[in-house]
Amino acid sequence: MLYIPPAPSLATRLFDRRGWAFFSAAALAILVAAPLANLAIPEGSFGHLSDASVALIGKLFCYAMLALAMDLVWGYAGILSLGHGIFFALGGYTFGMYLMRQIGQDGSYHSDLPDFMVFLDWKAYPWFWSFTDHFAYSAALAILAPATLAFVFGYFAFRSRIKGVYFSIITQALTYAMMLLFFRNETGFGGNNGFTDFKRILDVPLATPATRMVLFTLTGACLLALLLVSRFLVTSKFGRVLTAIREAESRVMFCGYDTLSYKLAIWTFSAAICGLAGALYVPQVGIINPSEMSPAASIEIAIWAAVGGRGTLIGPLVGAFIVNGAKSFFTAAIPEYWLFFLGLLFVLVTLLLPKGVIGLFDTLAAFRKERAR
Repeated sequence: MLYIPPAPSLATRLFDRRGWAFFSAAALAILVAAPLANLAIPEGSFGHLSDASVALIGKLFCYAMLALAMDLVWGYAGILSLGHGIFFALGGYTFGMYLMRQIGQDGSYHSDLPDFMVFLDWKAYPWFWSFTDHFAYSAALAILAPATLAFVFGYFAFRSRIKGVYFSIITQALTYAMMLLFFRNETGFGGNNGFTDFKRILDVPLATPATRMVLFTLTGACLLALLLVSRFLVTSKFGRVLTAIREAESRVMFCGYDTLSYKLAIWTFSAAICGLAGALYVPQVGIINPSEMSPAASIEIAIWAAVGGRGTLIGPLVGAFIVNGAKSFFTAAIPEYWLFFLGLLFVLVTLLLPKGVIGLFDTLAAFRKERAR
């Protein structure tokens, strides 16, 4: 019998090579034009983005990077992680150490040490704060620290053939243990208050509109670059092997592929993306604390990917914007109902939209075709 391949999905049709080129050019043009237009439009006029709006969109860009990282491991490799929040928070904390050292004598106690260290009567920085007063070192550490943790954890987990729900539970237990560790004052990370009250970055004040716009543009550019790199990975032989591992890992092993290396590579790369997102998140939001490591925060990242559509790259980004936009509305208007809405959204998407929002268009097209028939 002649095999007829299934019709490509909407995401595949819209985001082929030509579609990605158009999307990249449009996104780059917006990133360049937005700061210039915002400077040209008078403050308070229609179309001018306030500092709060710029910070909010920059935060959503960081969340979109998290959703992209989740899509790479869950959507393409079939590895459901419920602990990606730990990599995000670790990147934020490592870069937050640099921002805390930039405060200097501007703190409440007029000391070179952060306020929480002075309050605890510490006389010097712990050893792991060494060299964090250098921007390049802290920026590199924000990516390397989560990637190293992911590599070590992933090596032993994948080598032990832990997969499925057991892997998800272990990742959630890991992030919960790290959250409890960071809550302790003696660890040197600010306890339950974390890091906050940042003043400068590269000796430039953070509160100025120009600095906020630079961070906004940089975050958008990093998101676009990571999207292009991710598309290159998933459309290459590496990505095809990952998809095969998701569908039938044992068969891939019998074909002679080292599945441990493939899973470990995408797992580590995903953690590095989370670390970069955390480093960009902290100066724009102005705070990082252990709540970012809570299991609920990691579960939300998985919900973003599920709502947008796994295995599409673009879908999880859409899901991140939809869910966090709804979160901003609910927490401002009716905060007590937010968790109920989030749970209902996840259940409805799982039952009615297994392919997410991106797959909704294909479902509607198939329904229309069936109705016409």
